[in-house]
Amino acid sequence: MTRTTPEAERIVVVGAALLDGGRLLAARRTAPEDLAGRWELPGGKVEPDERPEDALVRELREELGVDAEPVARVPGEWPLRPPYVLQVWTARLRPGSPEPRPLQDHDELRWLAPGRVWDVPWLDQDVPAVRRLENLPPLSS
Repeated sequence: MTRTTPEAERIVVVGAALLDGGRLLAARRTAPEDLAGRWELPGGKVEPDERPEDALVRELREELGVDAEPVARVPGEWPLRPPYVLQVWTARLRPGSPEPRPLQDHDELRWLAPGRVWDVPWLDQDVPAVRRLENLPPLSS
């Protein structure tokens, strides 16, 4: 029997589809061990009483040292291990923001040009979101 998670028990994890000139930023995980070496959309958990957009800005500042702004939510929501669900937002660097650099949880960043999005081994849970991103105008070839 499948157990559904009530809305109150769901914990949203935001992922950032950080875009620059049609390129998508991918971040290589360093931990936990079972995820290390795989690539993801950077982001993290939404804290209680925090809007997902605000969590995205905070997480990108903490993980990459950038000042970014959310643009739009990518349609869809993807299950992670219960009670977590992934929501993805497109985002862009604000004018004057430094270039992204791996500060927490990552050891390498890569800007992926349109048509090169699958050059890295994405985490399984990020694959459906990346597929959805491919169909959005900024990533289309």
